[in-house]
Amino acid sequence: MFRNESKAEDRGQVGIGTLIVFIALVLVAAIAAGVLINTAGFLQSQAEATGEESTNQVSNGVDVTSAVASSGGDTVTLTVSLRSGSDPVNLDDAEIQLVGDSTTTLDNDPLNGDSNLGANGISAVTAETTGNNVLESQGDVYEIEIDMTSALTSLGAGDEVELTLTTASGAQTFKTLRVGQSPDFPEKV
Repeated sequence: MFRNESKAEDRGQVGIGTLIVFIALVLVAAIAAGVLINTAGFLQSQAEATGEESTNQVSNGVDVTSAVASSGGDTVTLTVSLRSGSDPVNLDDAEIQLVGDSTTTLDNDPLNGDSNLGANGISAVTAETTGNNVLESQGDVYEIEIDMTSALTSLGAGDEVELTLTTASGAQTFKTLRVGQSPDFPEKV
């Protein structure tokens, strides 16, 4: 009833169709592989940048080794040094935020003659290079004077102020300052 005859012409046409479909599949696979490789490369570079930024935020900071208020409580002097493993930190690029009865952000910009720190601003105690306000090595120690009367209002005995020192890389150091019970003898914080 049915004849199973195949002509040579029919076989060639089926082979060409299969070849075209095969080539199309290879092209689609190659394009998909290219997109995946590009995406993987982008994600890798993004991950490296995020890792570096995270490392800088954690390690490139300063330690506040002491904070001492003047006898009237008008100024607070912070003694700061470089964190272990930290790259150099320029204190002129750092910001100090004080949170008490209000919030105040302090910074130092000596190039523009603009500083809302205390009268002495930032000064070197021990540093290899003085005058540049950069903590370059573990032995460098600087003092930062903060004028509390212009930074916060109505600071009385027993009050607390939260201090956050943020470097240019985003590393933060937190310190709680407490005003002593006697305004003549504020406590060392």
